[in-house]
Amino acid sequence: MAAAGAGRLRRAASALLLRSPRLPARELSAPARLYHKKVVDHYENPRNVGSLDKTSKNVGTGLVGAPACGDVMKLQIQVDEKGKIVDARFKTFGCGSAIASSSLATEWVKGKTVEEALTIKNTDIAKELCLPPVKLHCSSELLSTLSSRDTWRS
Repeated sequence: MAAAGAGRLRRAASALLLRSPRLPARELSAPARLYHKKVVDHYENPRNVGSLDKTSKNVGTGLVGAPACGDVMKLQIQVDEKGKIVDARFKTFGCGSAIASSSLATEWVKGKTVEEALTIKNTDIAKELCLPPVKLHCSSELLSTLSSRDTWRS
């Protein structure tokens, strides 16, 4: 993939980050009973944790942080020659719902084209995990964080 293709993958990985709901760090100490069993499952058994080879030409990496929320997330996607996402990995520093959202997002994007993956909304993830509306408030902060190219890592 050419350099332009790598830039496209980085933009796609970061755009996918926008669709994952984030929660304030203060909720890290919230009692487990406040979380739905789907959140607890993804938190206790996260899927696709780790990193891909960032030097690979078919891997895009998005990195976001929301100082107001205290969450930091890295999402990497690996795309094949046909444009399908064949692997996705994440690392998240944040509360249980942020980790669960990251885990679910990586499951959902696998097997989709980048364009298909970009149609996933943070509200879709929140609905699947049964997150209350109050858990979505950091998403808008992440939109402004990602507007700068300084958030990209190759």
